[in-house]
Amino acid sequence: MGRRDDEAGNERASVVKQRERGERAPLPKGFGTIWTTVALDLVGFGIVVPILGRYAERFGASGVQVGLLFASFSLAQFVCSPLLGRLSDRIGRKPVILISLFGTAIGSFITGAAGSLPLLFLGRLVDGASGASVAVAQGAVTDVASPKDRPRLLGLLGAAFGVGFVVGPALGGLASLGGPHIPFYVAGGLALVNGIAAIFRLPETRKREAGPRPERTAKAARLWSLAAAGFIAIVAFSGFEATFSLLADRRFGLKEGGVAAVFVGIGLLLTAVQGGFIAPITSRIGSRRALQVGLGLNVGGLALLAGATSWWLLVPSLVLLTFGQGLVAPNLSAIVSTSVPDHQRGEALGFQQGVSAVGRIGGPALAGVLFDHVSIGAPYLVGAALCGVALLVLFNAASTPATVAV
Repeated sequence: MGRRDDEAGNERASVVKQRERGERAPLPKGFGTIWTTVALDLVGFGIVVPILGRYAERFGASGVQVGLLFASFSLAQFVCSPLLGRLSDRIGRKPVILISLFGTAIGSFITGAAGSLPLLFLGRLVDGASGASVAVAQGAVTDVASPKDRPRLLGLLGAAFGVGFVVGPALGGLASLGGPHIPFYVAGGLALVNGIAAIFRLPETRKREAGPRPERTAKAARLWSLAAAGFIAIVAFSGFEATFSLLADRRFGLKEGGVAAVFVGIGLLLTAVQGGFIAPITSRIGSRRALQVGLGLNVGGLALLAGATSWWLLVPSLVLLTFGQGLVAPNLSAIVSTSVPDHQRGEALGFQQGVSAVGRIGGPALAGVLFDHVSIGAPYLVGAALCGVALLVLFNAASTPATVAV
């Protein structure tokens, strides 16, 4: 009997290990609705971004003013994302996501109806100030997921970015056939319908706590280190995004159609990485090491891209870079979510999202200067060095005690 009991116990232990290695927990209730809400929001964003510069030129905007137009969105997001994240910690995720969606609808309608450059800036500021839906949705996911399952679910949520940036530009291109204002009305209508649907379908995941509100106990030094690492990584990656079309033209003769096809491939690969590879990788090596691996792949991909003059080097460099960035974003969010108490997750994720928004301002500007005044490969060599710095910052963050170990 003792031997049989031991064998049964060994079998149970083996089953547990197999589940830990290969089986995935079912998606939490409401996750599908959260994912759909974010995906539709990003489709609307994908509609607007590719055509906004040309649209602004109709109002006499110079190149500098177009740059400031994009920057105004990110700056508004930087200021408001932590505030809306903190509000979601207080009153719940659902009302704040609704505020964000309806704010996006208003901002898009103002942009579409704008008859002057100041109104165009107003529309982008309103849209940017409302742009906390992703961070608050991340907070909602962390509410319903265990710490171990958060990287997988945040990866799946990150896959919505790929969907948005593949579907959005295509939809925007079709809508523009009806006139220059139509894509913005389509984006606003999509956000409005999304918000109305969310009223009825989106679950509330943040339960209000009884008694006095807990004191704020976040590890400020560690959060700043994590935010700094994310900021540096997004500066490097957004610099690549901004200048790749120039490199592709100079070295490979690719025009708009060819570059668009490359970015569609990048979007699909990013979706596959975040939707399918996050779970097995993080279950094996953990979020922190997966984040380090992602930054290491970014270093290799950017360094290889700097010297790529043939497709034999270009394709591997893009694969390395895309795979690396696919690991970086969800694992960074997962680590941030486990580094603060439950009642501060929304604020922390909003802060991280806002810092990333600022990185998307500085990255393209830095890369453009390097491309024009240093060399074609300079933005990617500097980007590789920056990702190496992000790794060092991350190692420093690891030495700072966290509220919850990752």
